[in-house]
Amino acid sequence: MRYINTSLLFLIGFSLYAQNFSERKISRMLSEIKALKNAHVAISIFPLKSSKKPIASYQAGHYMTPASNIKLLTFLAAIESFDSLPALYYYKKDSITHFKSTGYPLLLHPFYPDIGLASFFNEKDSLVYHKPKSKLKKQGPGWSWDDYYYYYAAESSPFPIYGNTIQGFGDPTAPNFIPSIFETLPALDSLANNLKRERVINRFHYSPKNWNAQDTLYRPFITSDDVFVNLLKDHLNRPISLSNESKKLSWELLYTRQEETLYKALLQDSDNGVAEALLVMISQKRFDEMNIERTIDTLKSQWKKWLPDPLEWVDGSGVSRYNMVTPRTLIAVLKKIYNKVGLQTIKNYFPESGLSGTLKKYDLKNVYAKTGTLRHNHNLSGYWISPNGNVYVFSVMANHFTSSTSEVRKGIGQLLNNFQEKMK
Repeated sequence: MRYINTSLLFLIGFSLYAQNFSERKISRMLSEIKALKNAHVAISIFPLKSSKKPIASYQAGHYMTPASNIKLLTFLAAIESFDSLPALYYYKKDSITHFKSTGYPLLLHPFYPDIGLASFFNEKDSLVYHKPKSKLKKQGPGWSWDDYYYYYAAESSPFPIYGNTIQGFGDPTAPNFIPSIFETLPALDSLANNLKRERVINRFHYSPKNWNAQDTLYRPFITSDDVFVNLLKDHLNRPISLSNESKKLSWELLYTRQEETLYKALLQDSDNGVAEALLVMISQKRFDEMNIERTIDTLKSQWKKWLPDPLEWVDGSGVSRYNMVTPRTLIAVLKKIYNKVGLQTIKNYFPESGLSGTLKKYDLKNVYAKTGTLRHNHNLSGYWISPNGNVYVFSVMANHFTSSTSEVRKGIGQLLNNFQEKMK
């Protein structure tokens, strides 16, 4: 009888621990954090090995604007789709190398250049580029129209090159630009921005007055197949033909060894261009067509068996305000990521609190997580490891606040530290 009573006490204690943070208690905790008082906050925290009850759940079924937390979905889709990342389709006949895009984004990229892919082109004398089937939109649904000249809103294209951006640097009276084929002019009047592209043409204006010689500036250019061919032709200093032929060739795949670089760019640097390109790559592999909308619809259908809530998902990067997910959905995604790649890979790819990527400014211990920020929205979702080695998955989403993002970041850090302290 004593044995049974002891077991019952243990089960009751475990049950109370599993429900330790009631919504009322979490509400009180939030009320003590000034930056989060007027925000719409939703929280879910689970032991990684448990699939039953959360340790903390507060409005966890509410739909929130995820911003770059949507990249967690993109990452999961990529690691489920690829063992190795394909950089290029190619077919060699006689002395001519035909090639076609996989959607891979690192050719001559300003931050993550793939030297192996660049060498492939450097070694070829005669090249023919075959246009892929593409239904890509240059910017995603719900992207802000006036962000067109910021790096984070670089256009999507079948074959990204230079990150689809121009770089400006050097002497403000005669700056250097890479690539150099676009028209660049000093501004005739004072520009509030030091380098800006005209809305509908690849003509750039720079302001010597506002130019800092120590900086390198990045601005998107308008993409097209012709622009891609001209840029590659200029870089290689040799002719490249553009083919519209639809006949199938016996394509071979050139694989890259840049998985770590690409996934760190996605998760640590939160690079939007890389995120969009990964969905394009998935689409090309699945359908032999570049169609992000079709890809997302397919993934939603494929995942609906294990998703707790339907997804409102429209792009790969989270730039769109049309995206909406619940914290408990992000928890499910984080668990799938863990099951697929394990904790060591998560530690390698994800930002670490206080040390790397977008978590450098977070005062937390042993947290590996993805931030997501748009104006008036900031979220943090990922993994924390307790001092005794237990791993927890969490999602804290703060939307519609009027405090500064830095204050909200501190508030989320304070909230998570409170949870950690109470769980010791």
